[in-house]
Amino acid sequence: MFVISTSSEFNSAHFLKDYEGRCANIHGHKWEVIIEIESEEIQQEGQCRGMIVDFNQLKGDLFEETNRLDHTLIIEKGSLKEATMAAMKDEGFVITELDFRPTAENLAKYFFDIMSIKGYNVRKVGVYETPKNQAIYEK
Repeated sequence: MFVISTSSEFNSAHFLKDYEGRCANIHGHKWEVIIEIESEEIQQEGQCRGMIVDFNQLKGDLFEETNRLDHTLIIEKGSLKEATMAAMKDEGFVITELDFRPTAENLAKYFFDIMSIKGYNVRKVGVYETPKNQAIYEK
């Protein structure tokens, strides 16, 4: 089995609605996303001969997705009152609403699914919310 990996980082804030502790408050992270893709075979012809995929393509596709979340407030849909959302948007804040609670675990699955949809045979995605705390989603 051939395996390659790359990573991308982004900075964003989030909070965990209905959490009893400090993470219930808005706070930020320098997130790191590490993706591993796998293949039984490597390409035999063309520019990418000897590779699963071109690292530049993989890095670019991952960066495109992490960049969407960079310097935004990531929230679960419905976790803020409409008036709060309106006031924050009126102030020019960029808010990314997701269908799930923005935990490291859920973000790992989110990136796994997105990169799979892009056509990668994803083996595993790890998301660090701090240098010492990582959540992993794998098949």
